Amino acid sequence: MLLSVYNLVKYFPVARSFIERLFGEKRYVKAVDGISFEIGKAEIFSLVGESGSGKTTTGKLILRLIEPTSGKIVFDGVDITHIRGEKLREMRRHMQVIYQDPYASLNPRMRVGDAIRDPLEVHGIARGEEAKSIVLEMLEKVGLTPPEDFYRAYPRSLSGGQRQRVAIARAMITKPKLVVADEPVSMIDVSLRASILDLMLKFRDEIGLSYLFITHDLAVAKYISDRIAIMYLGKIVEMGDKKEIFSNPLHPYTKALMSAIPVPIPGRRRERIKLSGEIPSPIDVPSGCRFHPRCPSKMDICSEKEPELLEVSKGHFIACHLLA
Repeated sequence: MLLSVYNLVKYFPVARSFIERLFGEKRYVKAVDGISFEIGKAEIFSLVGESGSGKTTTGKLILRLIEPTSGKIVFDGVDITHIRGEKLREMRRHMQVIYQDPYASLNPRMRVGDAIRDPLEVHGIARGEEAKSIVLEMLEKVGLTPPEDFYRAYPRSLSGGQRQRVAIARAMITKPKLVVADEPVSMIDVSLRASILDLMLKFRDEIGLSYLFITHDLAVAKYISDRIAIMYLGKIVEMGDKKEIFSNPLHPYTKALMSAIPVPIPGRRRERIKLSGEIPSPIDVPSGCRFHPRCPSKMDICSEKEPELLEVSKGHFIACHLLA
């Protein structure tokens, strides 16, 4: 496996007043609360769930942009959970990121060519004319032609789709082994989303890289994923092969997400499963199963005991008392 995550936890302390610090109990935002998964070489693994489920925090933990509270992260056979300094910098050449917002992820004062060339120089891969030649070739690969014009351009002169292609070029320029793609098409015009996803798939096939693909959209996950994990309030509630998840969803939360996907056949409709209320606060996590306050199939045990993530068929895992 390229990446293995074991019981990963991230709690953020809640800011408190002076009196609360003296007499009150410490409180935490339980953003990620004990998740485990693996990503193979040249595999696309998607984390899917509503906002506040812990997907983005998981991506930041894997990239070591934030420190985990506990757990273990193994990348390419090396435990990177607590590495720092030069070792961390060297590792980041092989782990890159594509952010959600193509307007905020690029420096408006830096030309496109300089933004893409910067990782080459930071990691000592190439400099000068050699670096420029590599960048021009990459611009052509991501469909920004003629590359010389885009090399000199500033981000303000580009459309959202073009900016995201620049962001992809910058992530791919070091030929990474893993890319964390955090909602990479959610701010792109719907008509352009498939072309951006196809571009990412092309790089997977060309250089054999893996993706941790973060999205709230199951339809997007279906298009690009090999395997899918459904997250809810810091936990993985269902995980498995894409075909298995879509043909045989088992967790009530997965079924509710599935019911929201539009049916592409005119005149046909899918029965919508409506969930009550909003996702609870990760500060005050419900007892037992975290989904039980919104679950249409809840039982008494659901509020009392937290279900374990168990393998119910080959490669298909679920955390639900209904299948215990």
